Amino acid sequence: MTSDEVYEALAEENPEALFADGFEDALVGVCRRFGQPPLAAYDRVKCIDILMRRDGMTWEDAEEFFNFNVIGAWLGESTPVFLDVSVHV
Repeated sequence: MTSDEVYEALAEENPEALFADGFEDALVGVCRRFGQPPLAAYDRVKCIDILMRRDGMTWEDAEEFFNFNVIGAWLGESTPVFLDVSVHV
């Protein structure tokens, strides 16, 4: 699913869904949960990589910035989710 397809799918299913500006290349899909509206889902590591490339941050600085300013920016129930897609349990 491309970023454009994710935007289109969410626009139909949940017009209230929010997106993380500047992280379009990290948008990986739609997150669904029973009884809840679908949300935009981003790859956390790709978001950190974007900060490193775009803003010239180190991994540590980008991760700290991301955790505080992106994940920490709760905007209500339509706030996007950020996945650790490479974590194996």
